[in-house]
Amino acid sequence: MRAPDWTPPSTHERPYRIEELARLASSAAYAGRDLTAPGVEGYDALWRWSVDDLDGFWRCVAEYLGLDLPGPALAEERMPGAVWFPDARVNYARAVLDGRPDDEVAVVGLTEDPGGTRTLTWAELRAEVAGAAARFRELGVGEGDRVVGYLPNTPDTIVALLATASLGAIWSVCGMDYAASAALARFGQLEPKLLVHATSYVHGGRTHDRSEVVAELRTALPSLVATIDVGDVEWAEAVGADPARELEFVEVTFDRPLWVLFSSGTTGKPKGIVHGHGGALLEQAKVAALHFDLGPGERLFWYTTPSWMMWNFVVGGLLTGASVVAYDGSPAHPATDQLWAITADHGVTATGMSPAYVAACQKAGVGPQGHDLSRLRRVGISGSTFPAVSHRALADALPPVVQIASISGGTDVVSAFVGPAPTTPVWAGELSRPCLGVALDAYDESGAPVRGEVGELVVTRPMPSMPVMFWDDPDGARYHDAYFDTFPGIWRHGDWITLTDHGSVAIHGRSDATLNRKGIRMGSADIYEPVEALPEVREALVIGIERPDGDYWMPLFVVLGDGVELDQALETRIKDAIRTHASPRHVPDDVIAAPGIPHTRTGKKLEVPVKKVLLGQDLSGALDPGSVDAPELLEWYAQVGTLHRP
Repeated sequence: MRAPDWTPPSTHERPYRIEELARLASSAAYAGRDLTAPGVEGYDALWRWSVDDLDGFWRCVAEYLGLDLPGPALAEERMPGAVWFPDARVNYARAVLDGRPDDEVAVVGLTEDPGGTRTLTWAELRAEVAGAAARFRELGVGEGDRVVGYLPNTPDTIVALLATASLGAIWSVCGMDYAASAALARFGQLEPKLLVHATSYVHGGRTHDRSEVVAELRTALPSLVATIDVGDVEWAEAVGADPARELEFVEVTFDRPLWVLFSSGTTGKPKGIVHGHGGALLEQAKVAALHFDLGPGERLFWYTTPSWMMWNFVVGGLLTGASVVAYDGSPAHPATDQLWAITADHGVTATGMSPAYVAACQKAGVGPQGHDLSRLRRVGISGSTFPAVSHRALADALPPVVQIASISGGTDVVSAFVGPAPTTPVWAGELSRPCLGVALDAYDESGAPVRGEVGELVVTRPMPSMPVMFWDDPDGARYHDAYFDTFPGIWRHGDWITLTDHGSVAIHGRSDATLNRKGIRMGSADIYEPVEALPEVREALVIGIERPDGDYWMPLFVVLGDGVELDQALETRIKDAIRTHASPRHVPDDVIAAPGIPHTRTGKKLEVPVKKVLLGQDLSGALDPGSVDAPELLEWYAQVGTLHRP
């Protein structure tokens, strides 16, 4: 059995919150057995109880978090369509704002300009939400109406979400890097009543004017009754109103829609994924408090934009009483190590970033070193698989107490399936454990569980934050087809994973982009890790193409550093690295230098769309160009496909 690369420190300042829950859960009312063994043994026992007794576990979590959720937790178990807490009435904004100490910091807003810091205490945040909610109500916004935001990552965006939620209205947001067409592909489905917007955002030392996009949104959304500019006097007067104004909350059923998050739109029209008030607040609070050990006195910062579910995850940190950092800017401006500087300067205890950012820092020779990270306890990693070599290099640069906490989940559940707990060890290149309450398994093609080999990531019992529905899907057919058409009654997420003999989870990439070479299934992540570790390679993309004659073509596209050419020596080094790290069967047929690799707006490589254009398929009706960071690159890949098709 492989030894872990990190183990929890033997002593810490106070009990971890997950240990507090374990003591509560060991009472006769919930488990009636000892779930408090130290370290990973205790976690595994707690996880097993959490998925065996969903009703007891989620009632225990609600009690621990101080949430008043009467009645049974799981009243009807089925997927899709589980019924959670039918007797409860909740409001996400109330769960965030009620009972917080007035004078403690809730939100820190940052820009690339060091002088642009803005801090809101809990009292100030509550007052601004009350003022915004009152203005929304005056404009006719009520329960079930849609409020959309075209906004950067600032405190105003958090205020707008919480004001919307307090009214029982439904929220959706796009970051301001989205073109008008991409924003309309999402907002146009919702028929919103109110648009809250900014007119510019800051990135890479430049202010980007988006007033023309805002004007187009106003014109193209006929359902709007009003728009509010957060940089205008109307917003200032609303949020700056009487700080003693009472904030009223509309209490709603547990599954009442809270927000609509959208899929990437890279394989068709963006799907509107609807989450309920109760499921979102319960699941987010669980992950933040129990897996990231956040609570009063802690501070969460994760580099994100409002377009990505990690923005919602950060807002969810407020549910624990922790404070959060909202940063409007580039992760690498004015210097490559900007995120580490923010983490140090603002006393962050849990910070988050992407594997690509960590790799960019490592290639630039910068990172945590030289920064005061004395308060840091966790570095979250999300967005794609984190290579073991990058993990170990990052660990060497961090204080020994800091846990590198890779997570994997998605917009679908606005949470994580797999991740860390403060009491679990960490293996480089792997994720520590399934999260509490997540009945995770790996299935083969026949639906049988597999161990120690690649299988489909499935969830065999409901989670509270599974979507309550897809938008504009009245019979639920699209929702069913997205997750339940492969294994009836079982959530299939679309990732290849391995459940290891030491209890961790290795993720190999999307199963819809599986490499299947002569009957051998392979994950793309196993190829990216050694290739992207080479100093000459910035990024890589591998695709598997089935040929009509039964042959299989597997090209590897590489984006090279400045001044680097793909000669025979470099190609040999690339193939040798793959052969050594993975296996001979992982070695590509061709290595091709590419001008770039297209991604979703949240940084995921477009493996499936690139495969389709290489095959000569027309994506004009199935791909939203606004969902791609560099759509013009797809034409280059189409030309490559023309040259290599038999």
